[in-house]
Amino acid sequence: MENKKGKFAIVLAQFGTSYPSALSSLLKIQSQVREAFPGVKVSMAFTSNVIRKIWRKRRGDEAFLREHSDIPEEILHVKTPLATIADLQDEGYNAIIVQPTHVFEGVEYLDLKSCVDGLLAMTTVNPQQRPFKKIALGRPLLGKKGRQYPYFKDLEIAARALAPDLAQAAENNAALVYMGHGNEYLSSGIYLEFQETLRKAYPGQSIYIGTFEGFPPVDYLVSELKKDGIAKVFLKPLMIVAGDHAINDMAGDEEDSWKTVLNASGIEVIPAVQGLGENPEIGRIYIQHLRDAARDSGMESEA
Repeated sequence: MENKKGKFAIVLAQFGTSYPSALSSLLKIQSQVREAFPGVKVSMAFTSNVIRKIWRKRRGDEAFLREHSDIPEEILHVKTPLATIADLQDEGYNAIIVQPTHVFEGVEYLDLKSCVDGLLAMTTVNPQQRPFKKIALGRPLLGKKGRQYPYFKDLEIAARALAPDLAQAAENNAALVYMGHGNEYLSSGIYLEFQETLRKAYPGQSIYIGTFEGFPPVDYLVSELKKDGIAKVFLKPLMIVAGDHAINDMAGDEEDSWKTVLNASGIEVIPAVQGLGENPEIGRIYIQHLRDAARDSGMESEA
């Protein structure tokens, strides 16, 4: 898929992060996508309003800019997916794939889908004046509902990609515990299903998934660990970046952090503050989802 006509572009829609140290996960995925689609413009957008506001403020912070001179201009000027798509349309791109790097079909993904669906629904009196010839949305890491791509297969593919985490946990003689983000508005049941997928893929290893918001919460996780006699865990974020939630809510020293709560329950914790985006196999999954979206929308021939 090469952009010989100059009219095809990709938008990586990321939740985003305000932590400079966590940007490597996002930039690594972007680099992988650019390598997979040579000649195609790959722009980045953040879906989080709060995080974009933080970066907007930092553009005028000279001390911050001096300390973090390696941060790309694209991050400092990051926009919403809609604004990013509009910029591309203004530059002459009329075929766009929006690929989210969200973990599952949650609030952020559904809001993004609503945006893309709205653009797809735009009509003009003269069909030649439509702002977009084609626009498509890729699926998140753990898939989405629908018959074309059964989500349980995406779960299995993601489980295989996490083999390095299982190896690290085994090396430390510890159970593997993931902290997912979750949400307060939709069911996070996909995490429990993914937990079972991981257990089937790695029989004999102890694997648990909890969420920062929604179900299953950390107190439920603690009860499951204690019930199973787990005394030591290798704790990682099930998030693309290791930002605020991973650094503070998961591995911080505050009394309500997961590390503190688990320690208080008599469970030894080995935290690993590293986002999923650091794993190249995760980037390859998103690349495949991009290829699927391009094929399904007939955009392969456009590129």
